[in-house]
Amino acid sequence: MSGIDVGEELGARAAQARALALLRIRSRALAVVITPAAVAVVLFAAGAQGHLGGPVWDGVRWAVLGGAVVVLLVAAAVAVAIARARPAVSPTVPVAEEGAPDLYRLVRDLADRLGVPAPSAIALTPDCDSWLEDRTHRSGKSRTTAEARNTAPVLVIGSPFLWWMRVAELRAVLAPVVAGTDSSAHPDIAAARRFVRGLDAAVADGAAPGRGALRAVPAAFTGWVARLLLRACREHAAEMERCVAATASMRAQGVDYALRIAAQEQVGLAYAGWDRLLTRVALPAWRMGRWPSRLDAGVVSALTELSRRDRLADGFTSRLGERPACDLLEEPGIADEATSLLAARLFHGGPAESGPDWAPVDWQQYPDEVVDRKWRTEAARLHRVLDAMGVPPASVADPAVPTLARVMEHLAGPGGPGEELAAGIGAAVARDDAQAPAPGPAQQTASAAGADPLDLWGPDPLPLFPLQPPRTGTELLADHVAAMVCCAAVDTAGAAPGLDWLDGPALLVDGERRADLAVPVLSLVEDGDPDPLRSWLAEVGVRSDKPVRLV
Repeated sequence: MSGIDVGEELGARAAQARALALLRIRSRALAVVITPAAVAVVLFAAGAQGHLGGPVWDGVRWAVLGGAVVVLLVAAAVAVAIARARPAVSPTVPVAEEGAPDLYRLVRDLADRLGVPAPSAIALTPDCDSWLEDRTHRSGKSRTTAEARNTAPVLVIGSPFLWWMRVAELRAVLAPVVAGTDSSAHPDIAAARRFVRGLDAAVADGAAPGRGALRAVPAAFTGWVARLLLRACREHAAEMERCVAATASMRAQGVDYALRIAAQEQVGLAYAGWDRLLTRVALPAWRMGRWPSRLDAGVVSALTELSRRDRLADGFTSRLGERPACDLLEEPGIADEATSLLAARLFHGGPAESGPDWAPVDWQQYPDEVVDRKWRTEAARLHRVLDAMGVPPASVADPAVPTLARVMEHLAGPGGPGEELAAGIGAAVARDDAQAPAPGPAQQTASAAGADPLDLWGPDPLPLFPLQPPRTGTELLADHVAAMVCCAAVDTAGAAPGLDWLDGPALLVDGERRADLAVPVLSLVEDGDPDPLRSWLAEVGVRSDKPVRLV
């Protein structure tokens, strides 16, 4: 027997031991519940045999019996509440087998090579991670208990992996994940996981707001009991999952192990590119009421650009000639659109379906639909705030014309006017955000023909995972001044809005990106010094006294 086999067996035994420890906690809780009933049975049996007689013992017997009945009723109510609690399921986009037969075939062949059960289904998530997820709690209503317990978990794959990784790399990365289905099929581990998930769901239900007093008190009591049990289970559950992961990793070492080492580098690169794409490119579009419909395709462009700029990533783009993993999908464009909309809802809180104020945008339209619109919207807001503050126009001849000179003269004036303007901009942004359409009720979309993926998550408000903390007034003012400068450059110097895959909206002058605008803008906003910005405007050929078109 090889060292890997020995280590795998030891890991499996350790995981099973931790699972049995969790089940013993459940058994002890049951023993505590039935102890009063057992005492009552003993007392009544003793009385029937002529022992412990007299009115005192009769009173004790009936008092213990009454307490036992109360304990059993309360325990039954708590057990029913825990059994009915619905654990949160990760929001994903389901992938039907007819829509990705090659992907299902790859996963099943991988499971056969590993000697483990194949996952029951595949789903995509807008994240750089992959895992197995047991959803038998959700399917138990339409299946028998035995069928639900024998159902293999769902394989959740990060959608950026499909577009950036090659087929062989994806298979190598998924090997240790798929290997985890063997532990999921073990009855003790499966029972322990169901027990812990039920407790976790009960705690979440007990903390959920919006209940009346009649329902809130029992739910809070159930949550308190579940928290006590979870506290006792925490160490064993964590160690069980660690042992399960170690066992799966050892089992997968016999499948594409050398390639997996190289593929892990792609995982880190994909995470870096995906984070930049969401925070720098997608977030400005979401704030403008547009959601990029090809985020996964965009991550390839972002990572290619990162590979070009970063010498540590040099050579990674040579893999692009191999077959991408997204070719395993029959219609990758539809899957990309569905995960892109889900990402917008998770990270920004957009509505469930498209509309006039929430429309998809492709990458070719991004400069005009997002960048130019963003600049002109922020420039218009900046001048509205100046009007509200009573700031005089720069041009006496035509006071209605918005110019960059007006902004520069005000910020360069005495008395530190930037703080007041920053506060006004912050208040205006807050008002506009409050007037934006809130996420409506979940509805079925064309990209995901089925139930809304966020229905299974729970009542938490959107966005579930905000990408950035709230911006300060100074940061907002700097963004608005930069937007005004970009509008002036487009209208007076022949510049154009553009898209940088790693930094988002970009100003193009003579076809080249100008990335040196931030420093002179900050000098004006924070220090009241307009000279660096005036030098920059003169170099680019921008006329600050010329009118700027606003939205």
